[in-house]
Amino acid sequence: MRKNEVRRYYTISEVADLLGLEPHVIRYWEKEFPQLKPRRVAGRRFYGPPELELLRRIKRLLYEEGYTIAGARKALKRSSRKDPPSEKLLRELRQELEHLYRMLS
Repeated sequence: MRKNEVRRYYTISEVADLLGLEPHVIRYWEKEFPQLKPRRVAGRRFYGPPELELLRRIKRLLYEEGYTIAGARKALKRSSRKDPPSEKLLRELRQELEHLYRMLS
């Protein structure tokens, strides 16, 4: 896999390399965090962008913010209750960022 290559799905070993984790840690987190559900094909795990983002959040909560597994589980549950940003808001934010980029260029 090339450094900046964006793919649709990654194997557990690729995800482990991307996140600096061991595959057994990811498998353990699958048992502890019910939100983490990779696709399974012929017994192999495949992780898409939503799973990668969730794994990054779990890693940040546990390793950087010092949460326990139970605490991280609660934090994820709380954050999942919040409504995601609307498409309109994201579009407006993107337009504003593009405007700022053009001003700075």
